[in-house]
Amino acid sequence: MTLASLKGPTRDGTLLLVDENLSRAVAVPDIAPTMQYALEHWRHVKGRLLDEFEAIDAGSSRPILNFQTLLEEGKIAAPLPRTHQWLDGSAYLSHVERVRRARNDTVPESYFTNPLMYQGGGDSMLGPRDDIEVLSEDWGVDLEGEVGVITGDVKMGATPAECADAIRLVVLINDISYRKLIPAELQKGFGFVNGKGLNALSPVAVTPDELGGAWSDEKGAGKLDYRLVCHVRGKWFGNPNAADDMTFSLLDLVSHAAKTRPLMAGTLIGSGTVSNHDKTTGYACIMEKRVVEQVELGEAKEDFLRFGDEIDIDMFDHHGETIFGNIHNKLVKAGSK
Repeated sequence: MTLASLKGPTRDGTLLLVDENLSRAVAVPDIAPTMQYALEHWRHVKGRLLDEFEAIDAGSSRPILNFQTLLEEGKIAAPLPRTHQWLDGSAYLSHVERVRRARNDTVPESYFTNPLMYQGGGDSMLGPRDDIEVLSEDWGVDLEGEVGVITGDVKMGATPAECADAIRLVVLINDISYRKLIPAELQKGFGFVNGKGLNALSPVAVTPDELGGAWSDEKGAGKLDYRLVCHVRGKWFGNPNAADDMTFSLLDLVSHAAKTRPLMAGTLIGSGTVSNHDKTTGYACIMEKRVVEQVELGEAKEDFLRFGDEIDIDMFDHHGETIFGNIHNKLVKAGSK
């Protein structure tokens, strides 16, 4: 299934089912008024949701909405507009190594056996066409293109194999970072707060079965074997493969998060910035490119985002069709609207 959320009438939005072409949608408030409701009652509503999803193409009795029009009008919220828990891993150690190099630091050996993860603010997620509002462009505003999963309930101590049954949806994430605020926070030894902004999610989230073998192929279960295509300021920035060079799968990350506590339905867990050792695939964040430039050119050339800059994050299947729809965000000064 392919699911989305229409903005309003509350902060949790209205649940939509969207056809595979991301062109038509139906609202299903009588089955599940919101995404969070669907996640908390998944086993009871999944069958009815699937019937309505299949009926979109077969001839639904529900009013058909033009999903692309709603999207371009900015009326589509993040599929999960807010979450009780947002956890972000760092599964791509090529990204970790490059970013730590900028701080004259190295990757500890433990990072290869124990996932790195932080807990962020999930009280609000930006929609796929929402602006990124900041007070100062001097904060070093950066995108971070990621793959994420939205879970059902996960028991404490669940193994990666057990976590597979709890993955309800897969989504793309733009994890906004303020690079020039992060170093001072890290020096305190207590994690990110000011160094992270509101995240943006892709227009739709999809159930793992929609991804076929790309979700559980020979590269390992819980890895998505497609390229994450990023454009910054209207120019190609990178298309790293989301399965390549992934030290920990998304199932590993969910299991890690559940080591000492259960996870509630609606938990969002990110992969961390998608990154490949092969630099010809480009990048999914500006900081990583800047570090490579420092090493190879003697100075960083790529600037962080400035007011008016736009970014796009997308992922395409083997037929060239978008899977999640593209995230398109513009950086604006807060209060300028």
